Amino acid sequence: METIQIHTTSKDYEVILGAAAVTAIAPFLKEKFSTITKIMIISDENVASHYLETVKSLLSDYQVVEHIVPNGEKAKSFEVFYECLTAALEEKLDRKSLFIALGGGAIGDLCGFVAASYMRGIPFIQLPTTILAHDSAVGGKVAINHPLGKNMIGAFYQPEAVIYDLNFLHTLPQSERRSGFAEVMKHALIYDLSFYKWLLSEVSDLNNLTDEKLHYCLSKGIKVKEAIVSQDEKELGIRAYLNFGHTLGHAIEAESGYGSITHGEAVVMGMVFALKLSKRLVNLSFQLEPFIDWLHLLGYSTKVPSHLNMNKLIDRMKQDKKSIGQVIQFVLLEEIGKPVLFQIEESILAKELENLFGEES
Repeated sequence: METIQIHTTSKDYEVILGAAAVTAIAPFLKEKFSTITKIMIISDENVASHYLETVKSLLSDYQVVEHIVPNGEKAKSFEVFYECLTAALEEKLDRKSLFIALGGGAIGDLCGFVAASYMRGIPFIQLPTTILAHDSAVGGKVAINHPLGKNMIGAFYQPEAVIYDLNFLHTLPQSERRSGFAEVMKHALIYDLSFYKWLLSEVSDLNNLTDEKLHYCLSKGIKVKEAIVSQDEKELGIRAYLNFGHTLGHAIEAESGYGSITHGEAVVMGMVFALKLSKRLVNLSFQLEPFIDWLHLLGYSTKVPSHLNMNKLIDRMKQDKKSIGQVIQFVLLEEIGKPVLFQIEESILAKELENLFGEES
């Protein structure tokens, strides 16, 4: 197993990464939280059926309860958030209690926001079960969705630890593997040219990715996230670079209806668009066609679904958290590993976006 140190202004903690990493949870709790009164595991229906009993068996020395929520982005609603708080109150969790997020990015976002809100904040631990969560579980962004925007209601609230068991990734469906790997690509493009080149040469089939290669990819991505978050925990500056591909990606997710398209697949469309804008607006020297061919090889669509309305997508982007005064800001790349925030006029955006629509869905 590998231990990666995460440093932020508010808290330092560890990511424990590797096969069977979940076995570290009881020793961690005994060392760090000797007076726990109760543990509530928040998980979704699918993940709970695979891994809940395994985790509970490792916590047999503690009083453990669970609260099961819907799968995917459906978990990140006001209603489900309220239900989680109600369950915690009914189970009489107190300030010596602890939440565990057992699931993917949506569960981590939801559980973290519940933990941040309950009694003004009690501890929580991330137990990710998806590739996507190597990004979302680290850095302390927790949130739920609003019909008018993704992740608009939330907080910055760091976990006590991230315990990332690679064995939990073996049951991921193909669509979730693609979704998560988009964030791996993002980390390479915004931070590390050599890692990007390695991905292009070493990864040609996400279903046959060896455990060793997957561990390497996740470790690299987590370290990129740490390098940025350690300098800018609350997104006052460079942390915005981690939103590369997300401005359009979030708009596509929201306009399609949360859960209709996976987060990562929408972000891939957003990254292709941002790369095209980068070539036009900041003179990025980048061979886009080999990248798009590689994406297609891995099973991604790179066209915005044709049934979506361009003007509505632009309106969604105006509500993006990076936008100021309804002026849309994109994360662009001056070169691989050198991102920049760039304000873009709506007319330019519309013209470029029109070329990204296609028959793919």
